[in-house]
Amino acid sequence: MATTEERIRKLVDDNLEIEGREAGTPLHTDYSLRDSGISSVDFVAFAKLVADEFGVSFSPDDCANYNTVGELVSRLDS
Repeated sequence: MATTEERIRKLVDDNLEIEGREAGTPLHTDYSLRDSGISSVDFVAFAKLVADEFGVSFSPDDCANYNTVGELVSRLDS
């Protein structure tokens, strides 16, 4: 089974375009999605995908409160 980090990276690769990052390249845990230039509409859609993928309930605002991918992964793992 894929790790939480791998699952998040796949969701990013499949659903978000981040300037300067090619799909499939490592998504470092200290990387901030909030500061990556993703539109607010895409961020809301991504938060919904994460909630569905992991069977958790949190709003896009909750998701935005995580400063880094690592913080999001830690929250999902807990």
